[in-house]
Amino acid sequence: MKRNLLLTPGPTQIPPSVCQALGEPIIHHRTPQFQEDIKEAIEGLQYVFQTKNDIYLIPASGTGAMEALVANILSPGDKAITVEGGKFGERWTELCQAYGINAHVIKVPWGQAVTAKEIKQALEEHKDAKAVFITLSETSTGVVTDVQAVAQEVQKTQAVCVVDAVSGLGVIDLKMDAWGVDAVASASHKGFMLPPGLAFVSVSDKAFKLIEESKSPRYYFDLRKSKKAFEKTDTPFTPAIGIVRALNESLTLMRKEGLENLFAHYARLARGTQQAALALGLSLYPDESCRSNVLTAIGLPSTVDGNKLVKVMRDTYGVSVAGGQAELKGKIIRIAHMGCIDEYDILTGIACLEKVLTQLGHSFELGAGLSAAQKVFNQE
Repeated sequence: MKRNLLLTPGPTQIPPSVCQALGEPIIHHRTPQFQEDIKEAIEGLQYVFQTKNDIYLIPASGTGAMEALVANILSPGDKAITVEGGKFGERWTELCQAYGINAHVIKVPWGQAVTAKEIKQALEEHKDAKAVFITLSETSTGVVTDVQAVAQEVQKTQAVCVVDAVSGLGVIDLKMDAWGVDAVASASHKGFMLPPGLAFVSVSDKAFKLIEESKSPRYYFDLRKSKKAFEKTDTPFTPAIGIVRALNESLTLMRKEGLENLFAHYARLARGTQQAALALGLSLYPDESCRSNVLTAIGLPSTVDGNKLVKVMRDTYGVSVAGGQAELKGKIIRIAHMGCIDEYDILTGIACLEKVLTQLGHSFELGAGLSAAQKVFNQE
């Protein structure tokens, strides 16, 4: 039987106990029983978001969470600052444009991270900007943003700091309250080890004041409705009942492990994957100074067809990794280390990568990647 190993940056592997929770019989959502589920979920999410702010549950993907924040925080004609350094940074700009927001775009070369200095300069030039939209971990490039430094600059102004943490939350550190982040978007199918279909948004008091003032058209994503329902431990519309209940199992696993231990675990998997890539004569992307532990982006030689590499690993051997997007299409592969992944999953992925690289004519010492990864895993 061909395996189905997901080393993709979402969806990710689902632990057996979470699968079991997903298979539980459905219950009705307007009941005291489900209210307890909501309460437990919010408390667990506040632990992962590292916040005391409200957190709202939206039946949607991560993009739904991002759209909810744009639609609620700003009004048509408002000015915002967006950072484009990959496909998901570009999404912030596209969402702003869809809602009539005047987006000042900071274009960052792919493979680099925006700096707090660049944010500060943009805010000085655009003092009327009401929001700064950034990405914690840019999934298309493997770049991590120094959210803490950026948020400190935004705090000095009238603007709010809004973070896409869809792929990074629960995998790398994000201290919402301590760092002064005003709004965070995330979703179920990455670090939370669940199927797609449930989005999370958390907003500060500063951000909610803008939400109350916003004149953007909204209905399903109206966070004012969410807040009103939240006060009664409820949701404004039919929730993703099964995923919410399974979320509590996932959060139990995360809390049992502890955030710091989780972050250290994923960092270790990242180091092993990176050393394996180098041992195979491949390159790492981006630069080490802004490299995320959410995934490893591996540069391929021009002699290797990255699209074919991904296809053969997935369709022939049942190991799924992600290819490059846009300007990186065919040039990199992305191996994620998030959610329910351990060192043996990474070693399986590296073994498959070695096998297919050999088939595609890439020259290296067979087993070099596995040996390099094992050295990391055995020493730490």
